[in-house]
Amino acid sequence: MSEGRSSRSFTKSQSWLKRLSKCFWEPEDQEQLIDLLRSASQRHILDAEALAIVEGALNVSQMKARDIMIPRSQVVMVSRDASAEDMLKLITDTAHSRFPVIDDDRDDVIGILLAKDLLAAVVTAGKFDFDLRELLRPAVFIPESKRLNVLLREFRARRNHMAIVVDEYGGVAGMVTIENVLEQIVGEIDDEHDVDDDAPIVQRSDNTYVIKALTEVEDFNEHFAVSWSDEDFDTVGGFVVNQFGHLPARDEQVAIGGFEFKVLRADNRRVHLLEMRILPEPEQDTDPE
Repeated sequence: MSEGRSSRSFTKSQSWLKRLSKCFWEPEDQEQLIDLLRSASQRHILDAEALAIVEGALNVSQMKARDIMIPRSQVVMVSRDASAEDMLKLITDTAHSRFPVIDDDRDDVIGILLAKDLLAAVVTAGKFDFDLRELLRPAVFIPESKRLNVLLREFRARRNHMAIVVDEYGGVAGMVTIENVLEQIVGEIDDEHDVDDDAPIVQRSDNTYVIKALTEVEDFNEHFAVSWSDEDFDTVGGFVVNQFGHLPARDEQVAIGGFEFKVLRADNRRVHLLEMRILPEPEQDTDPE
């Protein structure tokens, strides 16, 4: 009799433990983990921003340098033979802080020039007479297949901010910065071009504006007294990307009507910020026929 009671008690204990174990369910793969985190967010245990960061961190471990690199055609490089005046102009025009330096003869990156090193050399020498090779920092080269989580760890360990991506033949395929990697985790990092949330269109000069890509076409039409169609595209970004015919990278430009658009910020999914310049009207021929 005592054995029967003991058996029933053991069975009940097993059933209770099984129910209890469901409360402490462990995901078996990354997909299940993300589903669990999203469920926690829906129940307000985890806020949306924290969820986005965790998902970004998990995705980074699956991504490679080729997925986010700035392609070579869009990398601003400095020629080894460029004059100091040309280098200073390039720094001023682009507002970048680091530039790969290329040997035109070998078509190879020989180092990294920091804007602050060039400016310090000019100030110290009091003239543009210096040896560029003495200013170069070593370039870090990585394969296209480099995983981003490993690259980020190396960036932090070496206190480096830029890596040159090479293809299987050793040629320069593009460039990746630490900011590119971090943006995959935390989202877009604001820079000097950013505008306030309440100001989608900001005037920078008489004929230059900074425009958020998500600005409604209707608002753009009203602001600039034009009549772009909003039947196919709701936003300025969508309209402009359609004119490119491809997803543009930073610094790419396109002219649309009387406007010239330049991409200030974009990632591998969409355009975020545009600079727009109102083009001067063409001069009319006043010569009599």
